[in-house]
Amino acid sequence: MQSKIINMAEKLKDEGDKRLETLFSLAPVRDDGFSIRVVSHIRRRLWVRRLSLPVAFVVGGAVSIKPVLQLAGAIPALLGSIPDGLLNLDKLPISSLPQLSTIIMGAALLVVVMIFARMLEE
Repeated sequence: MQSKIINMAEKLKDEGDKRLETLFSLAPVRDDGFSIRVVSHIRRRLWVRRLSLPVAFVVGGAVSIKPVLQLAGAIPALLGSIPDGLLNLDKLPISSLPQLSTIIMGAALLVVVMIFARMLEE
């Protein structure tokens, strides 16, 4: 079953529709390979953008490997310089911390505010 609206629109053609049909029925304009060059240039740029972040990550990791290893070697010495009394977990003021329900309500309020802010941006 075909729609009557589509059939009616195909039958009723004004002067603008006839001009458009004649323009689109003409032979395509020769561009001497311009379209192909533009498409290849765009594809090349896409690949450069896709590969730039992973390559930068690998280069940055290679540059930073020596300082990271030095820091990993210095951490035990830093932890050894802390007095034993500061690492005692029994002396932490846990009673002054807010209750879990308060923390959950605060987190929920934060999520609502973030969603509302994103809705206002759009």
